[in-house]
Amino acid sequence: MKIRSVQKNTLKYAWKASLPVMAGYLVLGIGFGVLLEDKGYGWWWAALMSLTIYAGSMQYVAVDLLAGGATIVSAALMTIFVNIRHVFYGLTMLEKYNATGREKPYLIFALTDETYSLVCSAQLPDGIDEKRYDLYISLLNQGYWVIGSVMGAVAGAVIPFSSTGIDFSMTALFVVIFVEQWEKTKQHLSAVSGIVISVLCRIVFGASSFLIPAMIGILAAMLLEKRWLEGGRTL
Repeated sequence: MKIRSVQKNTLKYAWKASLPVMAGYLVLGIGFGVLLEDKGYGWWWAALMSLTIYAGSMQYVAVDLLAGGATIVSAALMTIFVNIRHVFYGLTMLEKYNATGREKPYLIFALTDETYSLVCSAQLPDGIDEKRYDLYISLLNQGYWVIGSVMGAVAGAVIPFSSTGIDFSMTALFVVIFVEQWEKTKQHLSAVSGIVISVLCRIVFGASSFLIPAMIGILAAMLLEKRWLEGGRTL
């Protein structure tokens, strides 16, 4: 009974902590579903992609890749560089997820930006199982995304309206995150270099081909900046 009570309290606590993510994921998931349906893919495609891919920004990109007939190589490269940030914060979770047993593969798979934020920043009170909290947060967040995706696809099929501008919703989210992170830290070297490299690649390679070169350039810049940042210097 005690174990069941702890799990119940943990689930309740995780659900409350995930409410802000729910608000965002439902809206963004709906946007993704609408765009996918607009390209001719049914609601079950939205459900399948959100269950098996579960990468918000990449799923938005995937809509255009599917509609444009992108090759496997270009799709793979785009996926790697759009989601390369997962490598950096995923490394910080190795110790935390090391003893999670059978749940470990799913916890790794479900580690999105928002889930990472919740499991890393949580100050859990007594009576809350940390391992179960991490699992519940991961499950709840993916559940919100799947539900939102299906809702959007169904709505797009039933209600005729223009999808113009919906694809900007993910961009808007990252702009908000960027501003928030800028305000929280005095270290702006990575942010400034990212902006400069992106603009230069946009000028050199054009709107349709700049993303991959920009991501390669940003990755190289981050590696070069490591010593500067470790020295405690700021920009």
